Amino acid sequence: MNSDVAPDPDLGPGAEETGTRAPDPHDGADVVRRRWPRVLGALLTVALLATGGALYAEGRQLRDTSATANRALTDAEATTRVTGDVSSALSKIFSYGPGATATTRAAAKEVLAGKALQQYAALFGQVERQSADQKLTLTTGVVRAGVTRLTDDSAHLLVFLDQVHERRGRAPTTASAQLTVVAELRDGRWWIVEIGST
Repeated sequence: MNSDVAPDPDLGPGAEETGTRAPDPHDGADVVRRRWPRVLGALLTVALLATGGALYAEGRQLRDTSATANRALTDAEATTRVTGDVSSALSKIFSYGPGATATTRAAAKEVLAGKALQQYAALFGQVERQSADQKLTLTTGVVRAGVTRLTDDSAHLLVFLDQVHERRGRAPTTASAQLTVVAELRDGRWWIVEIGST
């Protein structure tokens, strides 16, 4: 053994002889301190990914609800158009005079389809007879119309009407009516396919 070599002060007793370093009780704490930021970073990454996935799924559910699918709540232009088309159609098909029922019947064929056209055709025969016999004139105006549901090609509306009945020799009378209407967009035009009373 070379006596000129100075003993290492960091070596514990007996380490001089074996040439190995004694374990430092602080080394384990240093390793934990060096690893902690990496472990924390990994945990935060996992937590952020899980939160992001949950928020994405929640967002899709909110976008896919029936409320967001209802364009009556989001598309003012389309809502205004269907309201105007249906209101105009109802005013035409529910207004007639003793000598103008043919015009009203023709107008109905231009705005009604399906079940609504069948119902109207069945009832209008009676209306034509009454109008001729009683000299009856009916004028209908839409007071208010609201779209309750609107998709790309169908609309459900609630419509309030005022109707003025005039018989020759009598004072006019006014009545109110409330209708539910289903309309469908076909070839760029709104057609009334169902009419119901409420």
